[in-house]
Amino acid sequence: MSKSQTSAVSPEPSAAQPATVHPVTATELGTTWRPECPVAPKSLRRIDIDYLGFDGGTHRGQLVVNEDVVDDVIAIFDDLLRLRYPIEKMQTVENYPGAEDELSMRDNNTSAFNCRPLPGSAAWSLHAYGRAIDINPLVNPYVDAAGDLQPKTSQRYLDRTRDDLGLLHAGDAAVWVFTDRGWRWGGNWRNPIDYQHFERP
Repeated sequence: MSKSQTSAVSPEPSAAQPATVHPVTATELGTTWRPECPVAPKSLRRIDIDYLGFDGGTHRGQLVVNEDVVDDVIAIFDDLLRLRYPIEKMQTVENYPGAEDELSMRDNNTSAFNCRPLPGSAAWSLHAYGRAIDINPLVNPYVDAAGDLQPKTSQRYLDRTRDDLGLLHAGDAAVWVFTDRGWRWGGNWRNPIDYQHFERP
């Protein structure tokens, strides 16, 4: 793993608890879901799972994903914890007003399901299917050739030589745990480049 992923994370995490998987309702999904979304709540699951925080401690987070990728996601986040890849926070996006993705990204919040379109498009993002995850999105921004930067506060993190916790680079073990399971990484794309984004079509 690169130095940027591990520096300043020194305490040994406490023993991880097994992940738990729960069905979700439209009420629980809040403003992340609406009737026109491409998947129904019955096809989604909430995973409660441990992760290594930026403080070096073990924390419990939540992700909502498609039921088809539950086993993958549990295995991936177990591997990230084992590799000591740090995640600042991990909560579902309905915790932000209007399930606003920009607010979640500015908060460096790792998240998955959110019924929203692709940037600049009417087509659904794979997040709307629960088949995409954004990891530490503030330090791993999205940017396209027109200069659309998401989140807007992430300009300094376009410098990928920085040594900040959670930065993802090609060849990092934290990237491989996704791509080895058939997930695509937006950091390999040309336009846009989406360092935070992993998807399983």
